[in-house]
Amino acid sequence: MSRPVPDAEILIATGCAHCPAVLQALSDLIKEGLLRELRVSNIVVDPARAQELGVRTTPWTRIGPFTLPGNYSPKELRHWAQQAGSEEGIADYIRSHLKDGQLQQIEDFLNQHPEWLETVISLLEREDLEIQVRLGLDAVLESLAGSDALKQLTPEFARLSEHNNAQIRGDATHYLALTGDPAVRPRLEQRLQDESAEIREIAREGLDRLSKVN
Repeated sequence: MSRPVPDAEILIATGCAHCPAVLQALSDLIKEGLLRELRVSNIVVDPARAQELGVRTTPWTRIGPFTLPGNYSPKELRHWAQQAGSEEGIADYIRSHLKDGQLQQIEDFLNQHPEWLETVISLLEREDLEIQVRLGLDAVLESLAGSDALKQLTPEFARLSEHNNAQIRGDATHYLALTGDPAVRPRLEQRLQDESAEIREIAREGLDRLSKVN
């Protein structure tokens, strides 16, 4: 089954140095069939669109669900056009932007697209995940503590809490407590017997946290 072709949007401004090159690259992707359609707005002429999207600088590009503020190369734009809509693409988008320190952009992205939150799991179970990405994911999940969206990930956190890798196991134990769901208590109690002293401490802290919110 072929992947849906994404649409795109770009906000430009009169006198913007990088806007013409990004606009040309997107136009080329339209011609190649990698984009379905392209919406173009000049924020000098149409400031309302920029205000609606909260955009202050140009160029600003959206390809499918991906927002790409700034000067992206034709190669980068092609990459995101090809990745739009796939779980692997979403995971790649989250990973690459957290790696670059763009935490707020990813928090906004997941708030706008909560259906993609489960994609975070595929990153959490990567043993070779960059430390800055793992820290970024931790911040994102901390911001969702107690939410229904986080509770929906409870089965995946429970699975990862038994992972062979202690880093992954410990993180998942912490996230189980973050859900605020009293049903995770037996899972946390299991981790009190973990071979890792650090994970045992995480489990104790998690049980204390649950006691305070339930």
